[in-house]
Amino acid sequence: MEITFIAHASFKLRGNKATVVTDPFDPAFLNLKFPKVEADIVTISHEHADHNYLPADILSPLLIQGPGEYESKGVNVIGVSSYHDDKNGGERGLNTIYRIEMDGISLVHLGDLGHKLNDTQLELLDGVDILMIPVGGFYTLSVSTAVEVVNQIEPLVIIPMHYLTQDLKGPEFAKLSGVDVFLKEMGKEHLEPQAKYNITKDKKPAEATIVVLTPSV
Repeated sequence: MEITFIAHASFKLRGNKATVVTDPFDPAFLNLKFPKVEADIVTISHEHADHNYLPADILSPLLIQGPGEYESKGVNVIGVSSYHDDKNGGERGLNTIYRIEMDGISLVHLGDLGHKLNDTQLELLDGVDILMIPVGGFYTLSVSTAVEVVNQIEPLVIIPMHYLTQDLKGPEFAKLSGVDVFLKEMGKEHLEPQAKYNITKDKKPAEATIVVLTPSV
């Protein structure tokens, strides 16, 4: 499987038989171009413009927009109910966590999670290989809570998302912290970003690894 970071909370997961795109963003909202991409499945964690854009350039996807169980082309997806804040959705509403099983690999995209996980959620996320987690704070998990959630899930691979990058413009994005703050909290400063990450079910890291991906747009 090849994982590329489009930008913000949007990834392309290219497997042997299917491609999944997570949380596509409105280019006008982020001031970033959303690339032309073919996807068999698109997941949307919540209805905010930086996570729910469906351009014509995404060709014929199965669109998943909420909790439940889904299957297409050998890919199994479980949507898990959660909140965008730590006040039961009172500030920013609902959020869906997605567990994606493809090619013998288990991935979890937390969307804009805003709280630690409860026992029911953790049971559904047990045995995760790859975790895509928001680390920029303010709108989602604080950095310290993000570290707690990593420790709750105990994934093999941690991929940070939803943090400040030099391409994000506007005062709303200035409230985000950069990925360096999360890396320092995890004791993994100065990691070199990479363009993509490849993994197979037979070649998984032996211990927890943080992978910082360079946005492709």
